[in-house]
Parts: sequence; structure tokens; C-alpha cells
Amino acid sequence: MSNPLPDPFAGQPDWAPKPPRPVEIVPATGRIELRGRRVLVGLPGLGWRADLRADERVVQGSRTYVPVIAEHEWYRAESEQVEVFAPLVPVERVWVETVGERLPSGRQPHTGLRLVSLDAPAHRPPTPVFEADSVVGRRVVHVSGTAEQRDLRAVTETYSGADGDICVRVAPEIEWYRWAWRGQAPTTLEVPVHLLWLE
Repeated sequence: MSNPLPDPFAGQPDWAPKPPRPVEIVPATGRIELRGRRVLVGLPGLGWRADLRADERVVQGSRTYVPVIAEHEWYRAESEQVEVFAPLVPVERVWVETVGERLPSGRQPHTGLRLVSLDAPAHRPPTPVFEADSVVGRRVVHVSGTAEQRDLRAVTETYSGADGDICVRVAPEIEWYRWAWRGQAPTTLEVPVHLLWLE
């Protein structure tokens, strides 16, 4: 036994799951269907507010507005078929989250200090959950092969699962919010941490 055991992953650099496609943020003034989409509102140079959903554009006089709803209220309205208050925000102050193209495999996302422009909202690239300080309540993407499951929220921090894997329990986002307005605990799924990314 003088020879060390061979590395089973040697020569296979792509054994690790690939990150999900990144979220890109585009102006709502473009030809994008808005109903149910995640949006950000704000003003260049001032700041941005997230965790919002949009309804279809409304034209009043010569101005175009977007009804914007807090995400938890949007889920409640859709699930319980109730009306909720949606302030009208000028379309030029609304930005839409879209799923972008996958980064080329050789290109790594920038890590560390990142300066952004205040002209438009910025979004960070997907981050492996195992690199995060805290994950409870955060949006996560479960990547399995080439499939991406989105609209999930982390319900626990990382822990050691029954099989010894480091895991996080996740829930569908609608159940995460239903937990708040009804007190009904969500159905959760235990996912190994190497398959989860912060969105």
C-alpha cells in the first residue's frame, strides 16, 4: 500500500453541477409580458426595491403604468383569488427579472468587491449555497443535471442529513408565503447543498 488511492474525479473537471442561468434585469419599457413577473422599482441614483410582482401595463391618458404588488400579496391573490392593492408605478421606473443565458463554461463569475452603476439595478451572479453565510428565506435554484427548479425558498440553514450529506430543506415559494398568511407549515424537500444556488 505504498501508492495513494487514485482520484476518482481526475481528468473529469465537469463532475460538479453547473451553475443555473443567471438572472438578468431589463427595463419594463421593452416588449415583455409582465403579468406575474418579478420586478424591481426605483430611481437611478437613488436605489431599488425588490421582492415585487407585476401585472399587465395600464395606460392612463398618455402615461403607461405597471401595477406592482408585494410578492407575498401577489401569491395570496393568486392562491386565494382575492383582490389586493397594487399601486401604479410609471413604466420607466420598473425593471423586470429575466433568466439569462448560461455563462460559457470557461468563464467564471467575478467574486469579491464589485462596483455597479447606479443607472440601473444590478443583480449578482448565482452563488453556491455552500459559500453563503445564511440561506433561510433566500431564493434558491435547485440544479439537477440540466434542469433548473426555480421559485424555491430555503427553509433551513445547512445541516448534516441522515446520509451524511450537507443539506438544506427547501419549499415552493407559494408555500413559503402561505406559511406567513395562514400559519400552514410548508411541504419541504431535503436537497444536498452542492445542488443549490442562491438566485
